[in-house]
Amino acid sequence: MTDCKGDGSVGLTPLELYEKLSAHGDTIRALKTENADKADIETAVKLLLKLKVDYKKLTGEDYKAGCPPSDTTVPSDNGPASDEGDDLVNPWSVSTSSAKGVDYDKLIVRFGSSKIDQELVDRIEKVSGQRAHRFLRRGIFFSHRDMHQVLDAYENKKSFYLYTGRGPSSEAMHVGHLIPFIFTKWLQDVFDIPLVIQMTDDEKYLWKDLTLEDCHHFAVENAKDIIACGFDVNKTFIFSDLDYMGSSPSFYRNVVKIQKHVTFNQVKGIFGFTDSDCIGKISFPAIQAAPSFSNSFPQIFNDRKDVTCLIPCAIDQDPYFRMTRDVAPRIGYPKPALLHSTFFPALQGAQTKMSASDATSSIFLTDTPKQIKNKVNKYAFSGGKDTIEEHRKYGGNTEVDVSFMYLTFFLEDDEQLEKIRQEYSSGALLTGELKKMLIETLQPIIAEHQEKRKQVTEDMVKQFMTPRKLDFNY
Repeated sequence: MTDCKGDGSVGLTPLELYEKLSAHGDTIRALKTENADKADIETAVKLLLKLKVDYKKLTGEDYKAGCPPSDTTVPSDNGPASDEGDDLVNPWSVSTSSAKGVDYDKLIVRFGSSKIDQELVDRIEKVSGQRAHRFLRRGIFFSHRDMHQVLDAYENKKSFYLYTGRGPSSEAMHVGHLIPFIFTKWLQDVFDIPLVIQMTDDEKYLWKDLTLEDCHHFAVENAKDIIACGFDVNKTFIFSDLDYMGSSPSFYRNVVKIQKHVTFNQVKGIFGFTDSDCIGKISFPAIQAAPSFSNSFPQIFNDRKDVTCLIPCAIDQDPYFRMTRDVAPRIGYPKPALLHSTFFPALQGAQTKMSASDATSSIFLTDTPKQIKNKVNKYAFSGGKDTIEEHRKYGGNTEVDVSFMYLTFFLEDDEQLEKIRQEYSSGALLTGELKKMLIETLQPIIAEHQEKRKQVTEDMVKQFMTPRKLDFNY
């Protein structure tokens, strides 16, 4: 979509944009009637033209007063997968020139989502009866779509289910990959609801230089790390796309329904596909969308199509689900709700997220205590000053310091975290001491995960990945 700064058109539905255009036309007429300043009228006209361009890109139709968009219009550009200023955020790339990382407030505006404010955090606590997870308390999960509606339904005794996923591109996952699963497990526990986890091994085959056999193998190996997070086997179904697509007619039928309602121009606008991309990439978004609908899992929901889905994921996956939410009412399904997380930064700094393909950018779940120590000491970007004297005098910058960022993800104690922030900012705490705290926090977490993973047998994996009835009362 065209960048319309200040006009608020990003993230609107076709009907909402139509209504905005109509209202803006009335505004211009009022300005002319009131003999307003010429510069104000010219600014308003320019904005009107911009909105009309957006409307045509969104609907494929020219704006005509008195002719609202048809119900069958599907947006061709559901929010850009391109850069906004210096930030590049799409499902495959994340980068920014700012040492502080991506500007998430701008991203909320650009994607048209809603900020998770204190009121929502308080409400989640009230409805769940549990203290909010540290990811909510600290703004790590910072944005949402329709979470209030999910809570409304839950309060009225209407349950929901969770859906998240993993793109398996290597045997070893890194600590950043754990973030959605740590939070999803908390949601499953406090709301006592079922969960489906999609392993997009087909996606990795289409995007990476890997064999089908490798991708499927990675899916199974990554499933072991996910199971080690402690999910309830009676409430969790993990599936490989390469397996499940061929064995579930209901899932594939939903894929086809979605494919029929999204055009090539629309996926090009959303995902930036080009004419040289293989057709598998172009059709894949429908596969990632299908788990959002409960009747894709008849073994769990008895063919019900009205069970609401909540998707915890990183914000870079949002383009898939903006497309899904636009299609859902057109094929008779409820829109999925979402909770978006920030990115887990690379060791070298928050300009990019961790990468499984760069061993020096990541702390892997297979790393030894010595490797963790060496990586943090050698590669973790510091917000400290060049000399001890300067650091003692001016203090460090926690907004760019990677060790402090990592502690916000993994240190449970809020008071201890705030104390560290104050002492580092004042210069009382040195960079080496801060890194030591991070090392001592990460080592036991990863060691515990490794022990739990060792206990995951092939039979356990098979049980999690077998389509079956889950323990779910709706």
